[in-house]
Amino acid sequence: MEVSEGLFWGCAVCTLATALYVWLWGQGGGCLAGLGAAATLALEGQLYNGGFHGVFGVLTMCCCFGVHHLIRERSDEFLPMHGKSVLITGCDTGFGHALAKELSDRGVQVFAGVLDEHGSGAQELKKHGSHRLEVLQLDVTDHSQVDRALRHVTAAQLGEGGLWGLVNNAGVLCCLADAEILPFTTFRRCMEVNYLSAVYLCQVFLPLLRRSKGRIVNVTSMGGEVPFCFFSAYGASKAALGCFSRVLRMELAAWGVKVVVIQPAGFRTNIFKGCEESKKKILQNLPSVICRDYGETYVCSMQDCLSKVGQQSPEDLRPVLNDMCHALMAPSPKARYTPGQMAWLLPLLYHLCPTVISDKLLKGHKFVDCEPAGLSPKAGSELTRT
Repeated sequence: MEVSEGLFWGCAVCTLATALYVWLWGQGGGCLAGLGAAATLALEGQLYNGGFHGVFGVLTMCCCFGVHHLIRERSDEFLPMHGKSVLITGCDTGFGHALAKELSDRGVQVFAGVLDEHGSGAQELKKHGSHRLEVLQLDVTDHSQVDRALRHVTAAQLGEGGLWGLVNNAGVLCCLADAEILPFTTFRRCMEVNYLSAVYLCQVFLPLLRRSKGRIVNVTSMGGEVPFCFFSAYGASKAALGCFSRVLRMELAAWGVKVVVIQPAGFRTNIFKGCEESKKKILQNLPSVICRDYGETYVCSMQDCLSKVGQQSPEDLRPVLNDMCHALMAPSPKARYTPGQMAWLLPLLYHLCPTVISDKLLKGHKFVDCEPAGLSPKAGSELTRT
């Protein structure tokens, strides 16, 4: 009975460790996961005095590392991209701008969609010196511009590969604030740009992508999986895009189209700009009772802190670019990539920890240095006297 019970728990521990290993590898934490699995299996072997359980644990661990090695080796190979084309949105700055240059330098025909074709970002792309990089006026919320881009891409002299990839990168953050404070227009704007525009682009370009059995790469955010305070509008839109991508991945598998999610942590891009304008907009539209309870100092400190978050974020976009290129060019891309600091670890901790712990952990990431006026000690003492 003791042997059977020991075998049962040994198998259970090994299975859980293996599952954790495989899941974490998919999030980009394969090496750390391998160490965790090895430690768990070794502990299991010690608990049952080695013997069969220890051998079983070691064999399971070896299988984990073997599978990881094979996947890693296979992932280093890229498909030939000659004759293939990729459409990228949001190429004025940031990830999209850098990816457009990177892919064109690798021999890919790139259609770089920009919000303003006369802006500095678009002009820089035009001067990049590559005949394979074409800049398109593309406001992703304007269906007429999306339809025009479809006609342009369809009429272009594409190679045998046709339109191989669609990268839905365009996104806005707008501003940071408590959900009660944020203007409703901010929620609508985030949904239109970050989610609904990506849905429409997928629907419009999928006939071409199904023909080429190509790729859709949707850029979400760690904020779409982890509920950071003050990111309600942005996080909700990215969560919607993430769910849409997972459903689309399963639906399009039969057509040979692969759908990939890039879920980065924070990087220094232009998405953090416009804080001052957002601060004025919030203050102008706040009802008097909300303005009294939260206070102007609190609202202003949130926007000031947003600019600090941008300045403290990593400036090197290479981790994101590498994952985007891998998602587009690898024979078997991962379903989700998590480039950046804590991009895979923080969601894991959030899902594994009890709610009381995860809430406390996330509240520790403070973006403001003060409290709402109605929650300050001074306000509390005044209420007590009243």
